Amino acid sequence: QVQLVESGGGLVQPGGSLRLSCATTGSIVSLDVMGWYRQGPGKQRDLVAQITSNGSANYADSVMGRFTISRDNAKDTVYLQMNSLKPEDTAVYYCNAIRLQIGVKYIYWGRGTQVTVSS
Repeated sequence: QVQLVESGGGLVQPGGSLRLSCATTGSIVSLDVMGWYRQGPGKQRDLVAQITSNGSANYADSVMGRFTISRDNAKDTVYLQMNSLKPEDTAVYYCNAIRLQIGVKYIYWGRGTQVTVSS
């Protein structure tokens, strides 16, 4: 089945940038929606951004204007460019994908990558 593998997390100073990548393996059909969620310690997992196969994207209010999601359909990879990072962006970031096949919705999750924003 589909596997999602995140990379690109790490430690960055406030105001800095990181680019997260999520590579997929095992997919046969196109993933309709791909996105990123994040979860800080003791907090719920919240949507950061998501993008459809045709490039339509939406963002959480907290990251709008700072983060940019993109995808390469040929490579089955989704990216999250994070600029102007703030300490409150610190969280584990999870890749997410959804596909619809014969009217059934399939949801996939990566294991997550840690992003720490600290001076």
